[in-house]
Amino acid sequence: MSEMTTQILQESLGKAVLVRLKGGKSLRGKLRGFDQHLNLVIDDTEDTTDPENIKKLGILIVRGDNVVIISPPPR
Repeated sequence: MSEMTTQILQESLGKAVLVRLKGGKSLRGKLRGFDQHLNLVIDDTEDTTDPENIKKLGILIVRGDNVVIISPPPR
């Protein structure tokens, strides 16, 4: 993982992020932690794949090889 990626994720800790996973699933929640493999700990997570049926999931650990995109909060 590049220095820039690490810096952006570090700045996003405790803030809302959008995460797109392989298979098309979309998640939204507060980024609580990450590691060099892009494994993520997300709190207050919601499954936003179907905008008409948002599901609350609580705290999740997402394996990094399932992550396609992480969108940090606006600066």
